[in-house]
Amino acid sequence: MNINKLEQYLSPTRFNRFLQATNHSALKAEELYGANLNVAKSFYPVLNLFEIVLRNSIDISISTHFGDSDWIINQKNGFMSDKSLMASNFYLKKSIEKAQKTITNKKVTVTSGKIIAEQSFGFWTSLFETHHFKLIGGCVIQIFNNKPKHINRNIITKKLTKIREFRNRIYHNEPICFNGTNIDFTEANQVKNEIYNLLKWIDTDLATYVQNFDSIDDEILLAMNI
Repeated sequence: MNINKLEQYLSPTRFNRFLQATNHSALKAEELYGANLNVAKSFYPVLNLFEIVLRNSIDISISTHFGDSDWIINQKNGFMSDKSLMASNFYLKKSIEKAQKTITNKKVTVTSGKIIAEQSFGFWTSLFETHHFKLIGGCVIQIFNNKPKHINRNIITKKLTKIREFRNRIYHNEPICFNGTNIDFTEANQVKNEIYNLLKWIDTDLATYVQNFDSIDDEILLAMNI
């Protein structure tokens, strides 16, 4: 595509950042834009698998804690309605109610499985925040049964927050190849390493499995050679 036309459709403001990082070479800016997309694309299977593993591991942990496989429905009027959650505007409860409405509008039966599938990544990571964590007896940290002893809830929360924020940048088409105006994938590498550490803390076999779908390093290397 013609560079001027590409800049028009991407917006001059967005494309200008790529121009600055490549010494205003339109050709290299276009290549870098494509390389950034390819690195972002390479994160999709890794992020997807991590999110599924985290979600299902948390579901099992909380189901065991309450002795209830339908906790995500039944606890809407349980711990999710605790008055201590007023400051968070009962985020979990409202997320469940929204999911139930969405499923009902599709004219299908509301089940725990369908509600679980409707929840955002932020829903699951929020269960490690203090106000939720204490109401479920801190059971969710038990999913990381291989973690080092010094790793506590606060450290886990920071790691999950970093991954979630990076994930959102990818899902909202924000570039992940910059540090200021410099081409830099340091953060992307850090997030990748955080994901693998957390997977290993859940089950070492998970990290091995996810690596089968991981082309992140290869795409970053191609991008850095622009």
